[in-house]
Amino acid sequence: MRMGLLGKKLGMTQVFEENGRVIPVTVLEVGPCFVTYKKNKESDGYFGVQIGYHAISEKKATKAIAGHCKKAGLAPLKYIKEIRMEETDAEGITIGQEMNISIFKEGQFIDVTGISRGKGFQGVVKRHGFKGGPATRGSMQHRKPGSIGGGNPQRVIKGRKMAGQMGNKKVTVQNLIVYRVFPEKNLMFVKGAVPGGENSIVFVRHAVKKQVEK
Repeated sequence: MRMGLLGKKLGMTQVFEENGRVIPVTVLEVGPCFVTYKKNKESDGYFGVQIGYHAISEKKATKAIAGHCKKAGLAPLKYIKEIRMEETDAEGITIGQEMNISIFKEGQFIDVTGISRGKGFQGVVKRHGFKGGPATRGSMQHRKPGSIGGGNPQRVIKGRKMAGQMGNKKVTVQNLIVYRVFPEKNLMFVKGAVPGGENSIVFVRHAVKKQVEK
């Protein structure tokens, strides 16, 4: 079954193996999440489930979210995520059901989605890796993009790499390996880096492309 959970990125650390090898890992707090709604082909056109994460008080929740969660017999949840799936995968899931980190195993491939760190307005050298102009005396093209127009008619082509907002975008890193799982604490060590800053919300799901365990 391909399933996913919402969680939180706690930060990065490193693990020392017995042979002295250092493994950089990202620490994730995954779940528990609760099923707030199920979708089916008859009424919605496809099969899927909706999960919620991080319970909050009714005072902090909107009326729409509070009412939606109440129908499922749950407390208001701050973050809601929909997951499309096959009919066979959705059959065993019920509204109000708790989903926890136990759906992931050590050595398994996962995909992690998060919002990358925002870096503000940046030029083309930092944002796109442009080489830049000559660094010699008298040059006035050190970090400029150069010609951005041209052609007939002369205009700036859509999609041209230019200066602008860098980061703060939805990013998915695929085929990361689950290094270690701590079910009693809802914690997971993932090999490598995960998008986002500390305490940012991430979505962890079974890998779409790789299904073979380590």
